[in-house]
Order: sequence, then C-alpha cells, then structure tokens
Amino acid sequence: MTKQIDSIDAKILHEVQNDAALSVADIAERVGLSSSPCWRRIKRMEEIGIIKQRVTRLSRKKLGLDLEVFVSVKLALPNTQNMEEFERAIQFMPEVVQCAVVTGAIDYMLRIVTKDMHTYDKFLRDTLLSISLVSDVQSRIALRQAKDTTSLPLNLISSAVPAHP
Repeated sequence: MTKQIDSIDAKILHEVQNDAALSVADIAERVGLSSSPCWRRIKRMEEIGIIKQRVTRLSRKKLGLDLEVFVSVKLALPNTQNMEEFERAIQFMPEVVQCAVVTGAIDYMLRIVTKDMHTYDKFLRDTLLSISLVSDVQSRIALRQAKDTTSLPLNLISSAVPAHP
C-alpha cells in the first residue's frame, strides 16, 4: 500500500468512488470517523492528487449515444513529435472518451462514444482520418457492456476494503 494512505483513507476512497454525492457526514459515519477528521482526510487526498475529481456518470443509452467503438490507431511515424501532435488533436474530439498509448503493433487504443454507425462513419472520415499522421485504423464495435465501472480495485492497496462489495 502506498505510504500516502492508510486503511481509513482506503475506506473513504471506497465510499467516494462508489457515490461521489455522499456528504462528508455520511462518509464519516460509514468509515467510523467524525466529520472534521474525515473532511481533512478527503481534502488531503484531493491536494496530493489521489482524488482527481468528482463526477456524475451519465447513461449514454438514455442520452441516445448508443454506439461504442474501440479503435486501434497506428501512426505513420510514431516519434515523440508526432505522438504529441496526435494527443493534442484528440483533446478536441469529444467522441474520444478514452485514449491509451499501448505497446505492440498499434500506437493508441481509443474508446469512442457516438450516436450510431452513420455518426461514427462521419467522425472516422472527417475527423480521425483527416489527421495526416494516422496510417491505419481498426474499429471494433462493442455489442454490449459486460462490465462498466470507474471504480479502482482498492482491495489491491488495502485489505480494509472489500474485494467484492
């Protein structure tokens, strides 16, 4: 376990990542602290960057964003300058909800969320393939989500957090 957090911090993180809307009082009660020390711990974890942000997860299906595509991208010449340029370009593409630099025969793995095949085709042709650095794109359409979570496996850093809540 990292020296920056202890088992109480891990319990707080477990509660916060499962429901960011919980009040400090509710979190404190669930982890066995009073509100003030709990609030200080949360603030400290925010200051050191363990808690990056608190967000609300939206239902893409209820919003009509029915298509999810995993896209592997190969650059023509994957050097530092070209990679930085590609990474800057995707920051302005709201359809790209995740981008990872990966090892192997491809350079990037993107997760794209969009309305439908027509909208994805337009994004692919007009946006992604318009980047001259891109030499190859392979698309894999997700049929359904077997698991969809943003929760990190805190049981790997602390035995105080249950492995399967």
